[in-house]
Amino acid sequence: MPVPLRPSPCKPARPFAQFVAAGALALALAGTLSGVLAEAGRLEQVALERHGPTTAAAVRDWRSLLDSAASETDRLTRVNDFFNRRIRFDDDSAVWKQADYWATPLETLAAGAGDCEDFAIAKYATLLEAGVPGERLRLIYVRARIGGPHSTISQAHMVVGYYPEPSAEPLILDNLIGEIRPASRRADLFPIFSFTSAGLWVSGAERSSADPAARLSRWRSVLERMREEGFALHR
Repeated sequence: MPVPLRPSPCKPARPFAQFVAAGALALALAGTLSGVLAEAGRLEQVALERHGPTTAAAVRDWRSLLDSAASETDRLTRVNDFFNRRIRFDDDSAVWKQADYWATPLETLAAGAGDCEDFAIAKYATLLEAGVPGERLRLIYVRARIGGPHSTISQAHMVVGYYPEPSAEPLILDNLIGEIRPASRRADLFPIFSFTSAGLWVSGAERSSADPAARLSRWRSVLERMREEGFALHR
């Protein structure tokens, strides 16, 4: 059965602790990814031609961010803060005039706004470009409980998970909460499935169940548009 692009309405879900234990083997098998600029300076030139000097300046700030980060932990913090502070949260219908649109990092910088998928994709791609090994990163679709610990209201949401080791508890990079917290401190999040450029895993699965580019059309589309801009993700 195809994995849904959007999680179904809230239902009992595995907590992150079980998700980490069950998915450790899959993460180890995910393979290393690295983000690379297809051509030095091309992304800034594309930004200037398509979006103007303000976006080109934002790309320069983005590239400066990559050059300035030292340790891997420092890179996580700087990338998370960069997008959380620079990008305004808004719905796709307002930003892109579409019900559901996954933007490239360049498109997100140009708009200055985006929803949870846009934040997560920008952070994921930037961390790869900053040299964080791909096997340590996941894009994770979750159900996010809103309205406090006793609320029964939830919504679809996407975050980035960073795994320092294959079996380690992930750190969560999120636009809802500025602080990077371990998954055990995010009891409001219930993982549904996760993916990278190498695979797609349903919560609790030990092996990839599909090619994410084949099963997630919006992921395939955003990867294609990133390559056109000069920013490609490679295994």
